[in-house]
Amino acid sequence: MKNWISRYLQDQQRVLETIPMEEVVKLIDTFRLALREDRQIFVFGNGGSAANASHFVTDLGKGASDKVGKRFRCLSLNDNVSWLTALGNDYSYDDVFVRQLTNFARAGDIVFVMSVSGNSPNLVKAVQWAAKNGLKSIALVGGKQGRLAQLAEQTIVVHSEHYGRVEDAHMTICHLLCYAFMENPHLGSSPMPEVAYA
Repeated sequence: MKNWISRYLQDQQRVLETIPMEEVVKLIDTFRLALREDRQIFVFGNGGSAANASHFVTDLGKGASDKVGKRFRCLSLNDNVSWLTALGNDYSYDDVFVRQLTNFARAGDIVFVMSVSGNSPNLVKAVQWAAKNGLKSIALVGGKQGRLAQLAEQTIVVHSEHYGRVEDAHMTICHLLCYAFMENPHLGSSPMPEVAYA
């Protein structure tokens, strides 16, 4: 088992080293602008990605907000079980996120989705709705990329198809986003950099 553990950790390290730092910087800038403009950030996913969404919103809504002295308006759409099951039962599981967005979201807000496959129908439908209604979309996906990689305005691809490694890498990106503000609280108030992204 020690050899297996060693190989697993080595493989995880290789995956983490593929996280594109420039894309993470762009996400940090997106979140700075959202904080400045008081935009709502909706985060969601399925399975392990649902757990990551809840974890991320906790760190952003409490930890990062406490440090910068302004509040990130963020919400995990995975966390109201009664609402999720009502939507899934009465409509379709494909609708469990998009129908929550119709209650809450406004143009200029952000949807942030995580999916290893990149093809989850309920995420695809929510991102398509976001595009039609003036929201910005961010997707963290795995090596297969899927439809979300093409639909989202900002995408970070983790180059692996191993669910555990991709989900761990996605959570690392989420921690980078949160700790960027927690360890550099001036980001919440300093002027936005004038950077032209290709």
